[in-house]
Amino acid sequence: MQTNVLEYLEATVKEVPEKIAYANETYGITFQEVYDNARSIGSYLHAKGLHNEPVVVFMSKQPKTIVAFFGTVYGGNYYVPLDDEMPAFRIELILNKLTPKAIICDDITCEMVKKYNTNAEVLLYDEIIKAPVNETALLSIRKKQLDTDPIYIVFTSGSTGVPKGVMACHRSVLDYIESLSDVLGFNRDTVFANQTPLYFDACLKELYPTLKFGATTYLVPKSLFMFPIKLVEFLNEYKINTICWVVSALTMVSAFKAFDKVVPKYLHTIAFGSEVFPIKQFNIWRSVLPNAKFFNLYGPTETTGMCCYYPVEREFALDEVLPIGGPFKNTEILLLDKENKLAQNGEIGEICVRGTSLTLGYYKDEERTKEAFIQNPLNDRYPELIYRTGDLGKLNEYGELVFVSRKDYQIKHMGHRIELGEIEVNVNMFDGIKSSCCIYDKESGKIVLYYVGDVTKKELTTYLKERLPRYMIPNRIEELDRMPLTSNGKLDRVTLKQKFMESKKEK
Repeated sequence: MQTNVLEYLEATVKEVPEKIAYANETYGITFQEVYDNARSIGSYLHAKGLHNEPVVVFMSKQPKTIVAFFGTVYGGNYYVPLDDEMPAFRIELILNKLTPKAIICDDITCEMVKKYNTNAEVLLYDEIIKAPVNETALLSIRKKQLDTDPIYIVFTSGSTGVPKGVMACHRSVLDYIESLSDVLGFNRDTVFANQTPLYFDACLKELYPTLKFGATTYLVPKSLFMFPIKLVEFLNEYKINTICWVVSALTMVSAFKAFDKVVPKYLHTIAFGSEVFPIKQFNIWRSVLPNAKFFNLYGPTETTGMCCYYPVEREFALDEVLPIGGPFKNTEILLLDKENKLAQNGEIGEICVRGTSLTLGYYKDEERTKEAFIQNPLNDRYPELIYRTGDLGKLNEYGELVFVSRKDYQIKHMGHRIELGEIEVNVNMFDGIKSSCCIYDKESGKIVLYYVGDVTKKELTTYLKERLPRYMIPNRIEELDRMPLTSNGKLDRVTLKQKFMESKKEK
């Protein structure tokens, strides 16, 4: 029985030691180099007396960063990824929360880290990989490691303004990777193109299957996501056949008509998630790649990546929403109503998750952990935790789970309950619209719509009046040259709210 994620690497390195595991546009690292360097890092950390500690990996997005992750785990610790593109204030908050004893840096970040108030020892990656491997120490560490031991902490946004550190363990990651790989059909010939920053759990979809199968992952430069044609050319240059991207990254390619110039000719598996994929944009992808397999994925960080999947095999009308389908193996989805009872077919309920995929909770935050990871209200016989996602969903006529909205995207306006996502779906159906996002200003009681597209505000307003009831028509519509996105490519609603607040002050 496998109990440690590093067993993936140890099996693969025996079979394809000289194959490239991780690469960017500058260099690549073989499985043998990953294995050797990670074990050197683990030995070095052990010599420093670090065990079961959060080790910060503060490096730019590059193959070496991934090796530092695995080296941290070899040393019996858990890695905490930070990146030089993260806001300084956020990094400061995370370091204050962790009070780490060690930070692994590269040539650039080793200078940047000096401005932060931390007593952590700064370790330079290129130096610690030269450490001699201590076979005895690594064997001793492995014998003591359990599948419930943590392997990483990733920080997500917190409602209080303080980031929440989600801790995952070997067991939950193994469970996730086995299920995801089975569904998406990864193998040794898989060539991934990683889109998300390495400090998000979304990168698990590439990092660990690469170890498991001896596949290859290319890290896509962030700058390419501003140039759709060059992005597709990158996919072709490296013969990328599998991508697991956020929806915004995909719609940027299709909405800005990159396919008129170039087509990703090697792609056969496209997985997406984190946002609702507008059917109009999805159909463009499907028409360009008619033989490819498409999967809609869903899952919060607290359930170790994704917990639901839906293989898109039938046609969908423009006003429909792609289902998120059903749970991965060894996972169950509970739709709970406001009385903590199972919602009936067609009724909206909160999506709750139970199973091995649940993470350990939030680092040094017992209160918020207890709020989100609760005793299963349907089980009064023994202790059993479920995770309340804060997402609303329902079952459609096919028995497929459909994401409705976030709880906090549901508003009450003019006496009516409104899902902001429903407005966005209708906006995205209009010809000429590339992307859209709705926010709600409670103070003024206004629905504000931001969009990018080749239509006027008047045309869009007329279109929405024909499709939506009066109380759902946005009170204000603003056109943008480009939609703001978060670091991992999602619609940046926080920035849009700030933009609206600033506009109010100017008036």
